[in-house]
Amino acid sequence: MEKIGILGGSFNPVHVGHMMIANYLTQWGIVDKVWLTLSPRNPLKDSAELIPDMKRLAMLKIACENVPGVHICDIELSMPRPSYTIDTLRLLKKRHPNKDFKLVIGSDNWNTWNQWRAGDEILDEFGVLVYPRPGKEIKNQYVDGMDVVSSPMINLSSSFIRQAISKGRDVRCFLPTGVYDYIKTNHLYEPKQ
Repeated sequence: MEKIGILGGSFNPVHVGHMMIANYLTQWGIVDKVWLTLSPRNPLKDSAELIPDMKRLAMLKIACENVPGVHICDIELSMPRPSYTIDTLRLLKKRHPNKDFKLVIGSDNWNTWNQWRAGDEILDEFGVLVYPRPGKEIKNQYVDGMDVVSSPMINLSSSFIRQAISKGRDVRCFLPTGVYDYIKTNHLYEPKQ
């Protein structure tokens, strides 16, 4: 059974940190493929700075072009909002019964696992792969259904990228090839006039 890592997020914007994790998981054989799953709205995050879904989806398409084993999943765009991970995983399993789905999250999200809807059910039905984030020690490492992935760490976030762009910084080296040009062409994250 093909093992698919579900790496969800707002991807506002997608950056090289996201792509490094996805690439590591596939190239080191932890999963067969990673599906970057665009979340229209994370119930645990402020959506004030969120750009439209289709623009974030376009950036994901640019980022995944020519990256073996890394694909886009837009299933949450057609689901009720806010979408919850357990519902996404169950719908994916229903549509793809021949695939073994694993949720992929950073240690920052793992450390707030008690705030997730149906966290125990996610662990029991699917399993969770947790990768380290700088300054976020992985707590409760010995939980059934959870595995730690010793991937390389990068201290980079979408909020850092947005703030840098709003200050006029050239952050093309922090973004997958082509994503910076898309952001500039579409005047995304620029300061409000």
